[in-house]
Amino acid sequence: MDPVIIVGAGPVGLALSLALATQGVPSVVLDEGTDKDEPRPARTVVLRSDTAAMVERLGCATVRAEGARWTGWRSMRRKQDVRQLVLGDGGAPAPLHIPQHALTRGLRNAVAGQQLVRLVTDSRLDSLEQDASGISVHTRGPGATWWRGSHLVGCDGARSTVRKLLGIRFPGRTAVERHAVAALRTELPWPDEALLHRQPPWHTGGDEVTARPLPDGVWRLDWLLPPRGELVTPDTLVARLRDTLAGWCGETPPYELLDTGVYTLHHRLARRWRVDRAFLAGDAAHLLGALGTQGLDEGLRDADNLAWKLAHIWHHGASEPLLDSYQAERRAAVAARLRAADQSLPILRGGSALRTYFPGSTRGHDTLLTDGHLGHGPLGAPPVYTHSPLAPEYADAQTLVGTEAGAPVADVRVTVPDGASARLRDRLGQGQLLVVLVAPGTGVWDRRHWVSAGVMPRLAAAVTALPVRAELLVTESYPGASAHTVLLVRPDGHLVASFTGVRPAELYAAADAARGGAPSALHGAPSAVHRDRTADIN
Repeated sequence: MDPVIIVGAGPVGLALSLALATQGVPSVVLDEGTDKDEPRPARTVVLRSDTAAMVERLGCATVRAEGARWTGWRSMRRKQDVRQLVLGDGGAPAPLHIPQHALTRGLRNAVAGQQLVRLVTDSRLDSLEQDASGISVHTRGPGATWWRGSHLVGCDGARSTVRKLLGIRFPGRTAVERHAVAALRTELPWPDEALLHRQPPWHTGGDEVTARPLPDGVWRLDWLLPPRGELVTPDTLVARLRDTLAGWCGETPPYELLDTGVYTLHHRLARRWRVDRAFLAGDAAHLLGALGTQGLDEGLRDADNLAWKLAHIWHHGASEPLLDSYQAERRAAVAARLRAADQSLPILRGGSALRTYFPGSTRGHDTLLTDGHLGHGPLGAPPVYTHSPLAPEYADAQTLVGTEAGAPVADVRVTVPDGASARLRDRLGQGQLLVVLVAPGTGVWDRRHWVSAGVMPRLAAAVTALPVRAELLVTESYPGASAHTVLLVRPDGHLVASFTGVRPAELYAAADAARGGAPSALHGAPSAVHRDRTADIN
């Protein structure tokens, strides 16, 4: 079989290649640049806890080494604290904050040790052709050639060449927000806590400033700028920085300025995310980022969603419903996020009259912004694929648990087939469904006794008979689930369905729906990873 061609070697493209390799699928990553990224401490990303776990699972060592998980979140308005949240142990899940160049480097290092991924630099895509059995692309550069693949994924950013070659429109809103940014090493009064300060009392504070910690005493500070007009020079940015530090600390503390920048946020959504064998992911498919929403986090969710579907197709044959489900699920999720941000922007950024029109405001506005930054509510919560084309038909045997069908499952501790203990998240991303039995008491009984007792033998037989590969796991408890509840989980961690007891027929039907039905046909004959186009002509 031909490899999957990935255009773009940013975090999304690299993560997709690693996710495919984990599931036994080779890929070629075409990058128009070199494999060197300029360190930019002020260009950082915030990943939700489940997305950070996915990246770490792919082998990105810099997540732990160079990322920071906040211990708390603090909101202020003028001179007063409005809200404080504990994050991490004993509190809400803590996001991961990491410089983007460190994340990219960690993913590149993981790719370097992966035999199924080939990274080709200095290769700019300039043409694309599809046929019934695969897709061919041509790149120019020092090693200009044609490449042949089973499918292609454009992860090549906001100015995506893949999107343009496919003729896909990219409508949206320009210059939704502008920010001035600085990365510096200093001491602030809230070690390891992130801060959102609205309407700070000093005259250069503007409407909003955030401070987000990184390792080694480094902080990223963001100042919200007026949409148009204000020119931020190096001198004015330093003055703003000194005033902000003095406002928080009483006087300007010693600091080392590492990096600065000004960036503009746009909101855009591609009309289509799939054209036959070609797909879009990451910034090529969507741009978002206002009100604390995280575009790269959504891009990594794209990769996680698409990887297991391409892997299933690659190993078992074509399934149009499975391929169509990528756009149906991910585009709908990002569209909902953009819609929530666009609806909130006039309230949060509008004039005083509009703020008066929406009363209750200070705490309500703070909640909206906190949602975007921490991953809660419509601005930030993980997506729920309620109306997915892969959702099974309702059956009487289905039951409700603490996770809605289509939502990411809770990361409970499970017992794996060899008897070892693991986190449920650690079993994801391997191209197989997970069947989880809730069986209180298994933790205190010897495994050799309970694997052959009760419902286990019947459930093991039902799992073996499923139309796709699945792994049987056991957990002591799951939120909202009673004893002998059985959960069916997709490879990307989203709940397919939950059942009361062992229901082989219903479990089979749900697994069949989750894979998009039986493959329609095997596709593609084995071929070389790339070939000279003149050989095709002759």
